[in-house]
Amino acid sequence: MKISLSYWMFPEGLEGNEPIESAMQQTKDLGFDAIELCVATTGLLTDKTTQTQCEDIRAAADKIGIEISSVASGESWNSSPTANDPAVRKNIIQFTQQAIRLTKWLGTDAYLFVPGAVEVFFLPDAEIIPYETCYQRAHQAVTQILPVAEENQVALSIENVWNKFLLSPLEMRDFIDEFNSPYIGSYFDVGNVLLTGYPQDWIRILGPRVKRVHIKDFDKNIGTIEGFGELLQGSVDFDAVKQALADINYNGYVTAEILPYATGRLEKTAHAMKKIFNK
Repeated sequence: MKISLSYWMFPEGLEGNEPIESAMQQTKDLGFDAIELCVATTGLLTDKTTQTQCEDIRAAADKIGIEISSVASGESWNSSPTANDPAVRKNIIQFTQQAIRLTKWLGTDAYLFVPGAVEVFFLPDAEIIPYETCYQRAHQAVTQILPVAEENQVALSIENVWNKFLLSPLEMRDFIDEFNSPYIGSYFDVGNVLLTGYPQDWIRILGPRVKRVHIKDFDKNIGTIEGFGELLQGSVDFDAVKQALADINYNGYVTAEILPYATGRLEKTAHAMKKIFNK
């Protein structure tokens, strides 16, 4: 497996303003194989970024000697594919279609996608969508996005997040399988399932549907958003995770995503990732 680092972990990463070439060089210097870049409607990498600009980023990565493992986005939280407003749904679908093209231009083949939400836990004023409605709208969104993913040979990779939706590995598996396409799968987040289950179960049930893996730790004794912390200081059994990944023959990127930025966190994460994955 190749270890990767999320762009969001850098000081101005969440705002999208961390100089991309600098982030790639720092990731290389920390001993990672790859970096996950992030696209938004504002910042240095957006849906308005051109193919030439993406190819320049890719060339810079090649020169540095760092791979681009995948592309992520948080746009679906504020502009949900399952929102009540049809205009919001249309806009995020169009954004995602273009983000997939950017992913291709950047030379990688997986795009992280949050397909919607029953509830957004960190936005107290956000609307609550009935579960069945959320499912139907998420299905409709994927149906419109998937042809672009297939055309560009980029996996639309659905992440398990705290959205009160697709709550079990069986449901995630069945949702993915409804589309009968190799270009939809799971972006599996190890730490996000600790509240209700075990990552090793999810990995084995999802099997070849796992396109990418996010690595984070979570302390079940805390049990809130504050439970996310430094790697190897929480409740994730990383030996069990590695065994499950081996069982499904996963040999792709494992990307550290520990937020927000904190002084020394990049170095601690690099040390922990190398220890966990024997790098």
